Amino acid sequence: MRESDKHFLWSLLGATGIIFFWRGIWEGFGALPILEEPFVSLFIGLAILTFSGIILKEFDPLGGLEQGTLKILNSVQAHPQRNEFRIRYLDKVRKKEIEFKAAQIRRIEKNIIHIHERGKEIFIPIHRVRAIHRNGKRVWRF
Repeated sequence: MRESDKHFLWSLLGATGIIFFWRGIWEGFGALPILEEPFVSLFIGLAILTFSGIILKEFDPLGGLEQGTLKILNSVQAHPQRNEFRIRYLDKVRKKEIEFKAAQIRRIEKNIIHIHERGKEIFIPIHRVRAIHRNGKRVWRF
């Protein structure tokens, strides 16, 4: 399963848990006739989550993907056999995926990978990383 799929499913599960929690709280106020209807309480719960910014900040299905990518790239960079790893990223200028060795990584700052290739330093945004391979086998995919 891709990293983006896992993140989306965990976000969906968390949001569902919060909605059920709020549904239980609203059931406590069951004496109020308007809240007895489940769809009304669902709408009110979603409105509260939306207006408070929790849905947009915490349950953004694509928001934490860069952090997951950074985590795996840092572990690859610190790996003792990092020469075995190859990283693929999308190059928008060439309009194709480019591959480089993990040993070429000079440093990773915030959301940018600095690599050294043929005497030049190249900057790759984290969100363009598509896959990581080790000895020809894919170990991670966006």
